[in-house]
Amino acid sequence: MPEKITKEQRSNNMRAIKSQSMLENTITKALWRKGFRFRKNAKMFGKPDISIKKYKIVIFIDSCFWHCCPIHGNMPKSNQEYWTKKLARNVSRDQEVNQFYHENGWKVMRIWEHEFKQDFDSAVDFIAEFIISNAVLKEKHPESLSKD
Repeated sequence: MPEKITKEQRSNNMRAIKSQSMLENTITKALWRKGFRFRKNAKMFGKPDISIKKYKIVIFIDSCFWHCCPIHGNMPKSNQEYWTKKLARNVSRDQEVNQFYHENGWKVMRIWEHEFKQDFDSAVDFIAEFIISNAVLKEKHPESLSKD
């Protein structure tokens, strides 16, 4: 049965969704407490959740639904044509964003929200290790991550 919602109503609903989730806030607070300094939701291409320009690091915390997690992503039963196109575009955009950053010498991490729900501390530690390993690489070999 098709949804009884206008395109304008759908647009208003989508616009009302905040860019930062409670999970993202909890993750960034945990990283901040560990001593990491970064920008949240900086106005950069693809809107990374966490960015560290000094080390050319961007981190995306991907929702299992919005980014089509192969384990937990599921297709809504109603309005499937709309959702198929919408979610496929999200995945395509993720690939474009990854390519952009890789081509410009950035290190990209994408991590699924379910990683935090399964073992929050381990997922935060995984991000911390990613930051440390890439920051150390840049400090030892600045030319390796710089395309300036």
